[in-house]
Amino acid sequence: MCMSNLFVNRSLEEVQFWGRIMKEHALFLRLGFTVDQPKLIQEASHFHNLFESIEEKSVSFTDNADREHIVRLNMETYQATSHLWAFERKVLELILSCKIITNSYPLFVDHASREAAYFMNRIEQLNKGILEPLPDAVINENVFFLRIMSDHAKFISHLLDPSERNLITEAADLSYQLDQLLFQAVDLEAMRPASQTGRVLSRLIEESRLTVQSLYDFKRTIKEMVEECRLRSVIHPLLADHMLREAQRFLDLLDRFEASLTAGPKD
Repeated sequence: MCMSNLFVNRSLEEVQFWGRIMKEHALFLRLGFTVDQPKLIQEASHFHNLFESIEEKSVSFTDNADREHIVRLNMETYQATSHLWAFERKVLELILSCKIITNSYPLFVDHASREAAYFMNRIEQLNKGILEPLPDAVINENVFFLRIMSDHAKFISHLLDPSERNLITEAADLSYQLDQLLFQAVDLEAMRPASQTGRVLSRLIEESRLTVQSLYDFKRTIKEMVEECRLRSVIHPLLADHMLREAQRFLDLLDRFEASLTAGPKD
C-alpha cells in the first residue's frame, strides 16, 4: 500500500472508531444529566449530533480518497474533539466543585476526556506524518489502554446491583489485575530506554493480552446478560457494547505490536 493510501486508510479507521466513541460519550453524558440541567443536556446533544455527522461523512470515503480531503476531515474531527474535551473537563470541574449533581461518576467523565485527548493526539500524528517508534508505542499504548480497561472493570463493578455479588467480585479482581499491569507498565516507562528490549516488550504484550482477554470475555458475558435481561444492573446496553469494542481494540493493537516485534531484530 502506497504512503498516501496508508494515510487515508489509517485516518478513516481512527476517525470511524474513535469518532463513534466520542459520539457515545456525549450520549452517556447527556443521559447522566438531570432534568434541571437543560443547558448541559443541550450541549451534550450538540456533540452527539456533531460526531454523528462526522461518522456519516467518514464512511462516505474509500481508501482511494484524495489525501487533502482526508486531511480536512481529520482537522474537522480534531476541532470537534477538542471542544468535546473542553466540555468534559468543564463538567468534571462542576461535579468536583459540587456545582451540579449528575448520574455520571467523576472518573467516567475524566475517562472520557482522556480518550478525547488520546484521539486528538492520534489525529495530529497522522496529519504530521509522525509514526511513534515501536518501543515507545508499546509502552505508551499499554499505559493508556491498561488504565482504560481498569476503569471499565471499576465501572461495571459499580453499575451492577449489589445483589450481583459474584460478578462484582469478578469485576473487582479484574480491576486489581489490570492495575498491577498498569503499574508495571508505568515502571517500564520510567526505566526507558533500558526497558525497551524485545524480550521486555514481548513479555509486557503477552501479560497484557492474557488479562485483557479475560476482561473481554467478562465484558462479553455482561453484554449478553444485559441484552437478554438476565442481569441486575443499571448498565446501558450501548455502554456494554462500547466497553467491549474498546477491549477488542486493545487486543488488536497488541497483536499488531507482537507481529512487529517478531518481524524485527532480536535482542
